[in-house]
Amino acid sequence: MGSIWLNIMYGIHIIVCIGMILFILLHAGRGGGISGLFSGMVDTFDGSGIVEKNLDRITIVFGIVFAITTIVLFIFL
Repeated sequence: MGSIWLNIMYGIHIIVCIGMILFILLHAGRGGGISGLFSGMVDTFDGSGIVEKNLDRITIVFGIVFAITTIVLFIFL
């Protein structure tokens, strides 16, 4: 029974790790992040700030879940 929960935690941890990598790479850096993908359309849309805020929130949630799963896996292994 314990190995089922451990496998579920592994699965969640792997999904969160991949998600964190993707969402961090989408953030605006020097190149502009998501807004850099649509460089010609940045001036026409003012809603890019909302997208960046939501991206920040999603990244924070993924970071918290990553920390929790890391601690749980550390305790049970």
